[in-house]
Amino acid sequence: MSETPLVEARGLSKHYRVGRGMLGRGADVLRAVDDVSFALPSGTTVGLVGESGCGKSTLGRVLLALEKPTSGEVRFAGRPVDPADKRAVRRLRREIQIIFQDPYSSLNPRQTVRGALEEVLRVHELCPPGERRARVDELLERVGLDPAMGDRRPHEFSGGQRQRIVIARALAVGPRFIVADEAVSALDVSIRAQILNLLVTLQDDLDLTYLFISHDLGVVRHMSTRIVVMYLGRVVEEAATGELFDEPLHPYTQALLAAVPSVDAGESRHERGVEGDLPSPLDPPAGCHFHPRCPFAMERCRHEYPATRIRAGGRTVACHLYDD
Repeated sequence: MSETPLVEARGLSKHYRVGRGMLGRGADVLRAVDDVSFALPSGTTVGLVGESGCGKSTLGRVLLALEKPTSGEVRFAGRPVDPADKRAVRRLRREIQIIFQDPYSSLNPRQTVRGALEEVLRVHELCPPGERRARVDELLERVGLDPAMGDRRPHEFSGGQRQRIVIARALAVGPRFIVADEAVSALDVSIRAQILNLLVTLQDDLDLTYLFISHDLGVVRHMSTRIVVMYLGRVVEEAATGELFDEPLHPYTQALLAAVPSVDAGESRHERGVEGDLPSPLDPPAGCHFHPRCPFAMERCRHEYPATRIRAGGRTVACHLYDD
């Protein structure tokens, strides 16, 4: 497994103007992603966690060049990605793909599964017309579906089967990087486990790199080699999965882990979960954005955003508790 990053975010920000001010004047600015940097080594899975509204999905879309960053850059295989270069982005689509939370909404209800998969092969000119049927059969088998199902439409499948179809569609172009955005959160627990195991098998077989976005820390722990924790558009902690679960540093990470149900009724790693409501991203608190909900907040937390500190093992944390 190569340690060279396949995907990198460097000082990545994505801001939106909200409101109807003349020429944008007077409009509020929503900082969905704010100065985010991290890397995904080839063949690994990085988990991206945080409460709803923290910017996880926006970050995934920017990494996939579905949205243009306000500042910073995305690099793929060492090369900068320019969303304005439509020809380059089209070529990049063979390397990067996404698996959405709701498979039904991402499939054309009037199109058969075979038609949807063949369309991908045709648009990207991946194989001659006479070979497309065999390629579709191969894709369906790889994700655990009978090729005979290819002539059915999406409504004729269960939720788990539809997610397998979406995975097959992502695999059709032979990608190296896949963003799984809450890819199993809408599925029943038993089906969820099957899809997760499928993703692990595909990663081993095809040397895939995943960004696994989820609010479910148990699932992220199972899938990820490294975890990035976001809060109101910023990364507050990043660490290897085992290190983060064994010794979470940031108070927000500690609170997230405390909220995870334990099979051991007597186990209580931390005193409390996340208290209070997530502030509006349109009006984040001054200083450390987490300080209104933090049990360890100090006076400087109310006025000064903490710098990101690099600690042993390459893990990072942005918290004044760890200032030198």
